[in-house]
Amino acid sequence: MHIRLTFLFLLFGLGHLRAQTGQDTIPQAFVYKKMDTLSLTLRVFKPAGFDSGNRYPAIVFFFGGGWINGNIGQFQKQAIYLASRGMVTILADYRVQSRHHTTPFEAVADGKSAIRYVRSHADELGIDPDRIVAAGGSAGGHVAAATDLTKLDEPTENLSISSRPNALVLFNPVFNNGPGEYGYDRVGARFTEISPYHNIRKGAAPTLIMLGTKDKLVLVATAGAYKAKLAEVGSRGDLILYPEQPHGFFNRGEWFTRTLRDTDVFLKSLGYIQGEPTL
Repeated sequence: MHIRLTFLFLLFGLGHLRAQTGQDTIPQAFVYKKMDTLSLTLRVFKPAGFDSGNRYPAIVFFFGGGWINGNIGQFQKQAIYLASRGMVTILADYRVQSRHHTTPFEAVADGKSAIRYVRSHADELGIDPDRIVAAGGSAGGHVAAATDLTKLDEPTENLSISSRPNALVLFNPVFNNGPGEYGYDRVGARFTEISPYHNIRKGAAPTLIMLGTKDKLVLVATAGAYKAKLAEVGSRGDLILYPEQPHGFFNRGEWFTRTLRDTDVFLKSLGYIQGEPTL
């Protein structure tokens, strides 16, 4: 009964969002990576009135779940809204421990493969290869940040095509995997390879970080240090703190709306969308 009610609630929510935005809620599916019998997919939403002759900014969302589980549909409502604002929006699947018996390293490699696929198929998808945003929440925020900052590419891919996004939108992201920080127990001594904080360098993408002040997994001090390190290398880092909110707050009620509006404002400041938020 709980599953049925949840499904009905999701259908109602998507129907309401479609009524508000006029945006189609049915994505196209693309396989971006194959390994033996496994195929990883992207779900792609295009703006209403999509013109194949234009090149639209794109945003790729990575779901959260501690690199252990998670659902490709987590950011579907955000994707539909931003498609209504004129972006090609994409939900990316990637390998996780519960389904694929993998580690965070494979998750990041898949994230980089997804960005590379989107860029290499820019004409087919109708996107501008120089305006690709990576986004995600929690461990998905880690994957998004790591696509920009780490070098965990699949060696069999065409490495002449960049797997680095042009901007980052991060919802309470895990971005420090060093000793004492979240994820260190999963990556151990290899943390310097995969921890976004430890790989910030000149040319890091402009970044929006959204974090609740009561988050017990990603501390405000950790986010502040990340922002400061971005500034040290000359990169933009916007940190928005949401009072009294815990980890995962952005999925709920007014906080869903507030974080999505703040995302809208950030993307407008980059010139990726125009006009005022419509929610």
